[in-house]
Amino acid sequence: MSLLVGIIGKPNVGKSTFFSALTENPVEIADYPFTTIESNKGVTYIRAKCPETDIGRKCNPKLGKCVSGVRLVPVELIDVAGLVPGAHEGKGLGNKFLDDLRRADGFIQVVDSTGSLDHNGINVGRGKVDPLSDAEFVQNEIGLWLAGIISDGLIRNLRKLESEGGKLDAVIAEKVSGLGIDPKEVSAAIRNAGIPSNLKEWDDQVTLRLSKEIIRLSKPGIIVASKADKIEQSEAAKLRERGALVVSGDYELVLRRASKAGLIDYFPGNDYFTIIDEGKLNIAQKEALKKVSDFLKANNGTQTQEAVEYLVYDVLKMIVVYPVEDENHWTDKNGNTLPDAILMKQGSTAIDLAYKVHSDLGEKFIRAVNGRTKRVLGRDYQLQDGDVIKIVAAH
Repeated sequence: MSLLVGIIGKPNVGKSTFFSALTENPVEIADYPFTTIESNKGVTYIRAKCPETDIGRKCNPKLGKCVSGVRLVPVELIDVAGLVPGAHEGKGLGNKFLDDLRRADGFIQVVDSTGSLDHNGINVGRGKVDPLSDAEFVQNEIGLWLAGIISDGLIRNLRKLESEGGKLDAVIAEKVSGLGIDPKEVSAAIRNAGIPSNLKEWDDQVTLRLSKEIIRLSKPGIIVASKADKIEQSEAAKLRERGALVVSGDYELVLRRASKAGLIDYFPGNDYFTIIDEGKLNIAQKEALKKVSDFLKANNGTQTQEAVEYLVYDVLKMIVVYPVEDENHWTDKNGNTLPDAILMKQGSTAIDLAYKVHSDLGEKFIRAVNGRTKRVLGRDYQLQDGDVIKIVAAH
């Protein structure tokens, strides 16, 4: 899988409902802390314009599917146990939580829009807690977790660095090498965090500041306020003004289950659905779907699908590229049209794509060919969203 997104937050905020709505995986959902003990893993799909509409021939995806020219590109999700204050010291299920996030490329932090839960996920009454107060303590816990990794033997390494005239970037990059963090992101974090050059000025606060900046750059995230169906429009507006995406995982789950049961026609991300056969619905189901329909119109959909797409496209800065083996017919060696849709970081090059497809293609790269223009491209060609690319490699 090309991308892994971690769904994080304190217990009981609706992470598992959000996860289940996106993946359609059955998971335990209950109104008490630590419902999730073992991490839930699944696959969701983000929408992209498929080039099949340009070539006029139906595509044959290996993964995901394509509906009326909309390609559904897979993204892996991991829903981890709730995070509580002191998690970096092992409180709650902290150690397991943080270990599960090592591979994540980015985070979706779910908060409870109703403001009913304290930092341990215990219900203290509607509106008693600022929903966005979670953001600070969760980010602090992740920062402290990384600071613990960086701090281990750091002063000894820094003294050695000082005596040998080495580079701080290399020392820190080695410390976080097992977390999928690019050394370039470490270098940028050191610059941004204002790290002192004098070893005597280095303390725990410096390490924490650096850790938070490394996380911000290497594993960025968004805040999603769940349970939007349980708050007023005015409350939702205030949360949006403060930078949160307001969603209803519950209603998205209702829609996807109803669609799977053949009761309605619904495409994830739409702000409407169509009832297939009203005769199959009982009175309670009709009333529930009417309530959901009113919510969709007022909120431009459940915003669940949009939240993941915003993270992937706008925050993680990904594009979708279509590698092929025949640049004229846009097929693989078996004649499948546009079989692969690969997520690549903006700024990636033709050689990056070659390595992504297969290490042999990268090592034996000769050139690339643009399937649209048929132009020959060098290894440094910067990929564009929607590109159809053939990689030519030595035999």
